Formats: sequence, C-alpha cells, structure tokens
Amino acid sequence: MSRLHAGALAALMALVPCAQAAPARPLALPAPGAYKLERILKVPDGVVLDSDGSRHRLSEFTTGKVTLFSFIYTYCTDSRGCPLAYATLHTLKKTLGKDARTRDRVRFVSMSFDPTYDTPPAMRSYGGEDARDRGSVEWRFLTSGSNAELAPLLDGFGQDVSVASERAPGQRLPTLSHLLKVYLIDASGSVREIYSTSFLQPDVVLNDIRSLLLERPAKR
Repeated sequence: MSRLHAGALAALMALVPCAQAAPARPLALPAPGAYKLERILKVPDGVVLDSDGSRHRLSEFTTGKVTLFSFIYTYCTDSRGCPLAYATLHTLKKTLGKDARTRDRVRFVSMSFDPTYDTPPAMRSYGGEDARDRGSVEWRFLTSGSNAELAPLLDGFGQDVSVASERAPGQRLPTLSHLLKVYLIDASGSVREIYSTSFLQPDVVLNDIRSLLLERPAKR
C-alpha cells in the first residue's frame, strides 16, 4: 500500500468509526427485508484485469454474490472521494466477516478509472491485506487493459470522469474529477442502490446488503 494511500485511509478510518460510535441520535433504519430495493440498471460487462494480471469478464465479479462496486483511482487524495469509499468498505468487511452466514455471500470490487497508472501491481499494492485476504469477505481490485476497454464500462454504469485541465506545481499525476458512486449489486447482476457521498454510511449499506440477502433468488 502506498504511503499516500495509507495516510488517506488512516484519516478516513479515524472518522468512520467515530461517526458510528457516538452519533447525536442513532439512525432509525427499517428492519432488513422490510423494504424493497428497486432494480435500477443491469451491470455492463467487458474485459477487466484482476490484480494478478489475469483477464476476466467483469460479470465474474458482479454476479453470484451481493456485490459492492466502486470506481476509484489509487492516488486520489480527496477525503470525500475514493479514500471514503475504501474506508467504508473496510469497515463493512470487518462486520460482515464476523458472520459465517453472510461473508461468503458478499463481495467488494474496487476498479480503477486510470488503467495507464493503475496497473495490476499498483492495484495489488493499493489493496494491501484486503486484496490478499481470502478468509473473509472477497475483495477484488480490478483495472483495465486500456481506456478503450474501460470506456463502455463507465458508460454502462453511468459514471462520469474527467481529467483536470491544470496541475499543481510539481504534480506528476493528473487529478481525476468524478462524483463518488458506490453501487450495490444483487446476485443476478442488477444494480439495486447507488450511494453518493452523503448516503455512504456503513449502517445504511449494511442494512441494504442484509435486505438483498433475504430476497428469494430471481426467477429466470
């Protein structure tokens, strides 16, 4: 894990547990399964690279389990962007990993916006222990072979990203401008919820995951 990413993650991890541990008023959530999450869109498919460099179809990582998916880039320093997504998933992994009934039915996927810099080794380094841990919730760190392979996936998810026109003095890498979105995907490959920064709260996401796990498998 890079020093830059480790520092950003440490700062966010300090914030996320505090928000959970001492809220002014606990968030009142409906019981899991007491509400319905609508099907928003079908997850697009295409060729991706796993952190070991192997080529796969994205559908291998977006079907068969309830999946939390987000686009990120490894050198993002926006505290309300990619580091927030990582910290939230890290918190959820700890909770879900304690329950043998759920940990094998859930996966996380972090996929890079920047296939030029975020090569498979870079993604493996970014994921650190979370990328190597096979005893808890599965967490995949993916990238693309090229921008041409990435583009239809971004379009299919409705995820916009652009490169900032100016760089700070001495800045080597570009700043990618995007609205953080984390997608909750059911086992059949349909997006059921999209979390923006304001709604990316571990308790809320956990409740939605448990609701999907209670659903009957969709008939084909």
